[in-house]
Amino acid sequence: MNSKYILRLVAAVALCAGSLGAFAQVAVVVGTKSAVSTMTADQVSGIFLGKSNSFPSGGTAVPTDQPDSAAVRELFYTKVTGKNTAQVKAAWSRLVFSGKATPPKELASSAEVKKFVAANPDAIGYIEKSAVDSSVKVVFSAD
Repeated sequence: MNSKYILRLVAAVALCAGSLGAFAQVAVVVGTKSAVSTMTADQVSGIFLGKSNSFPSGGTAVPTDQPDSAAVRELFYTKVTGKNTAQVKAAWSRLVFSGKATPPKELASSAEVKKFVAANPDAIGYIEKSAVDSSVKVVFSAD
């Protein structure tokens, strides 16, 4: 291999690695009619880990989850709660067994989460930042 080829290969790999970061962004969203405008990572984490069932403003929070197979799910839980999906499942198993909480409603995709959240002022969910549009508002962003 000549050095020009190696330099081009290195540049291409660096470019690809840089673009992965752009996809590795998660937006926590609520409907546009929700009174919530911003949240901290701890507040979001509390809702999605069953420690709280209300928004900072006091309204009831209805969290929605993505399927286990969705990359955005692992990214969300790792970045926002500091736990991987296996740890989250174990925590929810304990809560469900003790009767203390019900896990978030699981929807099929970011599009389904966005649709549900947009139609329900009590709902909160997470989607890829690139999927955000005017039907929802971002209350927390995990980059």
